[in-house]
Amino acid sequence: MKILLAVDGSAYTKKMLGYLTTHDELFGGDNEYTAISVQSPLPPRARAAVGAEVADKYYEDEASKVTGPVSKFLQRHGIAPKVLHKVGAAGETIAKTANAGKFDLVIMGSHGHGALGNLVLGSVATKVLAQSKSPVLIVR
Repeated sequence: MKILLAVDGSAYTKKMLGYLTTHDELFGGDNEYTAISVQSPLPPRARAAVGAEVADKYYEDEASKVTGPVSKFLQRHGIAPKVLHKVGAAGETIAKTANAGKFDLVIMGSHGHGALGNLVLGSVATKVLAQSKSPVLIVR
């Protein structure tokens, strides 16, 4: 099974990873894991001011701060994930990646603001649920 792990370095990502690594009966075996980290784009003027090379290095550095510890944690548990770094709106980018990569499952953490919070604030998890063709497992 191809599994996409949406990670952002938060406590909710840690809960999701803890769930993943303690449920071998569901996630062990021959699964193929990909961890994705999505960085918010810099404002166009800021990107123009610093230049594409500096901006790209910034995105890579920020994403590595998230995916580096995730990869190390998963490797300690016998999982060698592929790693993707993307720039864009997180919910949309995760869903597009899941759809384009034909992932069988998306797993992500969520802080669970509830319906009112999602209406007012928007939610990455809600956007992934709405736009992904793959099943989504949200760990709270």
